[in-house]
Amino acid sequence: MRKLIEPKIVIATHNMGKLKEIQSLIHPFNKTCVSAGELGFDEPEETENTFVGNAKIKAHYAAKQSGLPALSDDSGIMVSALNGAPGVYTADWAETPAGRDFDIAMQRVWNEVQSSRATAPFTAKFVCTLCLAWPDGEDAIFEGVAKGHVVWPKRGRNGFGFDPMFVPNGYDITFGEMLPEQKQPLTHRAHAFSLFVSGCLND
Repeated sequence: MRKLIEPKIVIATHNMGKLKEIQSLIHPFNKTCVSAGELGFDEPEETENTFVGNAKIKAHYAAKQSGLPALSDDSGIMVSALNGAPGVYTADWAETPAGRDFDIAMQRVWNEVQSSRATAPFTAKFVCTLCLAWPDGEDAIFEGVAKGHVVWPKRGRNGFGFDPMFVPNGYDITFGEMLPEQKQPLTHRAHAFSLFVSGCLND
């Protein structure tokens, strides 16, 4: 697999929560990171119906615009009672005229879980697909999963997105209740990132 030898990369996101997590993960590897938002790039339209497809769109767009390698993250939560929804449309469930509101999105997920007549525990998983793309068009894909279940009412003020309603397997507290250093190793993003490290950063 092609190694990432360039000292600077673009993180292809406008999501500050994702940016902060990815920057903290990549910091030990002496790479300088800049976000697509900081560079003033538009957000490309995500027209695919898979995490891989949308991750590729974002990474290749940022790589071509910047002339630098770009790392994108397409992720979401899949709830078994909802046949895998919201899935790739996770962010869309949070869209409002005033911007993204994940409190509304979490309430919608819970309402639909209740309407599904499924029985507890309501299993779910977070999925993360990372795409590293180079300006010449080559790319590499890394996929990570965090399994658990969703609960209500939501709990905790840490994290972002659906963290306050997701309890990872083996724990009785939500991602939203965990301190960052406790949550980070358990996440779908950390799993995908470890594959990225072994594939592209380690000799």
